[in-house]
Amino acid sequence: MGRRELNDDDWELICPHLPIGQYGPYPEHLRDQLEGIIWRFRTGSPWRDVPEVFGSWSTVYDRFAQWRDAGVFAAVMEAVIDEAARRGQADLSLVSVDSTTARAHHDAVGMVVDEEVLAALERAAEAEKGAHERCEKGRSQPRR
Repeated sequence: MGRRELNDDDWELICPHLPIGQYGPYPEHLRDQLEGIIWRFRTGSPWRDVPEVFGSWSTVYDRFAQWRDAGVFAAVMEAVIDEAARRGQADLSLVSVDSTTARAHHDAVGMVVDEEVLAALERAAEAEKGAHERCEKGRSQPRR
């Protein structure tokens, strides 16, 4: 397997942001393990199918699990984006912003309602409630 998952420039960008030493001694094949993680997610293969060139599948998985549980991947992503932006290498033309909105009830967002308006709304709600009650009573009476 001659193809690498990361080119040397990508590795140089990522490497300084990895938490080396926090999870035991410096791993001898850290780049291979990271590339094994990338390979696994790129292909969607089971962990046991990670090629031996990346190291033992269980070692690759253990590295992934440690970093996943510690939030390392999110931290590395943030650091790499910041570094790329600092270098002027961030291409923000590919950024996608989701425009989905969810409307909340006015009580949920702290809407301030004038006392007069609130009183009018309460009167209208009571009147509507009374109209529904009269309608229900009218339905229950036998027809003649």
